[in-house]
Amino acid sequence: MLKPYFPVQPEAPAPLRLTVRRSVRFEEVDPLGIVWHGRYPSFFEDARVALGERYGIGYMDFFHRGILAPIKKMHLDYHRPLRFQDEVTIEGILYWSAAARLNHAFFIRNAAGELATSGYTVQMLLDGEQNVFLVHPPFYQEFCARWAAGELS
Repeated sequence: MLKPYFPVQPEAPAPLRLTVRRSVRFEEVDPLGIVWHGRYPSFFEDARVALGERYGIGYMDFFHRGILAPIKKMHLDYHRPLRFQDEVTIEGILYWSAAARLNHAFFIRNAAGELATSGYTVQMLLDGEQNVFLVHPPFYQEFCARWAAGELS
């Protein structure tokens, strides 16, 4: 069992999860026929975008409110290779944070359900002048209140 990237905090609501399915595209493999290591961030992005859209906290939801959410940190662990046309699932998980940041973990599995790649990203929340928010901005505070109240399914 892998050590969690973001341990669940006591009294925090359960993490939000979403899984997307896709197949490995030809342009993602290297001359050895395996997914090139530099392509995995886009796999993470597939899950992050779908999760954000599902819960109303996508990039454009932030952008329209003058909030930027750039990635500050990314980490990947490679467990087994993926190849052209492999069917994969990408699970994205958003963990609760009291800080003005988004903590996502990702698990990419092959068609047999074996873990191929895992990792995480941390996104900071910035205002329009690129100043770091010290507390959740109002839009995200409202989202977190619904999350904590169990209103998100």
